Amino acid sequence: MRRFDWPRRALLGACVLFLPMFAYAETSSWSAWLASQIQQHPEVLAAREQLLGSNASADALEQPLYNPELSTDLERNGEEDNYRVGVQQTIDWWDRRGARRQQAGFMRSAAEALYQQQVLDKTAEALAALVEWHAANRAAAIAQAQQQQLNALLEQVDKRQQAGDLGSIDAELTFLSLSQQLAQVAEAEAAIQKAEIRVRELLPAWAPTRGGIPDDFWPSQPDLTSDQELLQHPAVASAHARWQSLKEEAEVTRRTAKAEPTFGVYSGRDGGESVVGLTFSIPLNVRNNFSAETRAAERIALEAEARFQAIYRKQRFDWQAAQATWQRFEQQYRRWQEVVQGRVENSAELLKRQWRTGDLSTTNYLLALNQRTESLLAGIELEKQTRLALTEALQQSGHLNNATKSSTASTN
Repeated sequence: MRRFDWPRRALLGACVLFLPMFAYAETSSWSAWLASQIQQHPEVLAAREQLLGSNASADALEQPLYNPELSTDLERNGEEDNYRVGVQQTIDWWDRRGARRQQAGFMRSAAEALYQQQVLDKTAEALAALVEWHAANRAAAIAQAQQQQLNALLEQVDKRQQAGDLGSIDAELTFLSLSQQLAQVAEAEAAIQKAEIRVRELLPAWAPTRGGIPDDFWPSQPDLTSDQELLQHPAVASAHARWQSLKEEAEVTRRTAKAEPTFGVYSGRDGGESVVGLTFSIPLNVRNNFSAETRAAERIALEAEARFQAIYRKQRFDWQAAQATWQRFEQQYRRWQEVVQGRVENSAELLKRQWRTGDLSTTNYLLALNQRTESLLAGIELEKQTRLALTEALQQSGHLNNATKSSTASTN
């Protein structure tokens, strides 16, 4: 028999070795599925079209400013047909196109950041909805189990009352507890339906059979985010890119205020002779030097800078608040797990035996059952709030988009 021990141990070792890999593959597959579902949401599709439209506008800014102009002139003077054909071209003397190219680049960055912000928000909403659905299911299961216990208890109380072991007050208390529990079960089941509808609205292909979020999806804790990394958050990045874009627009406006020359060349016949000539024209910005437009554009850029600083500051404090909230819930949830470990599972049967033997009155038994249920529901609520706080922390840091990086929309 010993010669078979080594292959068995080797197989067992291989299973232990590859089990984390299988779990990682499952989590990666679920993350990819989540990203694909987010991409199908109408608001994300609208954001993608907005992104493509902004990119097209940026392409337009990069085009040459002036096209050549063709002019003709024809007249008859006696027996002579005089005509002239010419071509004129306005020169981008102050390189407005160069400034517009810079502006176009920042426009693309702002549009991409806004799109990523929409993906980030919808991902956070979907995760929160799944957390709510999972908690509602667990809470409903506990409420239904409590109802079954009270149904069984009411039958036993009736039997013991008929046998003379218990009085009518015990049956009345059990009936009152059961009637209250029926309402709680109805509320719990309604919460499941509401949570399920919310998940379906966000994730079209989701079904209750798919379940909730894999445990391996959640990081042990949110990564610390530096000020430099926070600049990459979509909300901050879009505000920064918009500020830079408006700065370049102010530069374009400043250069537009400067006069640009137009050169031309023409040829034709005049009085029976061939003629060739050159033309030159330039606006004389005497009555209006367009300085007011330049000042307005500069003020708009300064406003965008102030808004960027405000958004960046708010994002930093929002992330700090979300991090602190998660730490509080995580600490209390871990403490709850330590307190109830190994106790809640066996407490129902223990209470039942004590009530049957008469060591526990019906009143105290019902009170203990309610306390046990409240303890279980408290654990579910703590777990839910911990998951929601973790989702919020990941969203505020921008790290939640890591799950959807593989599905970034193509903008080509």
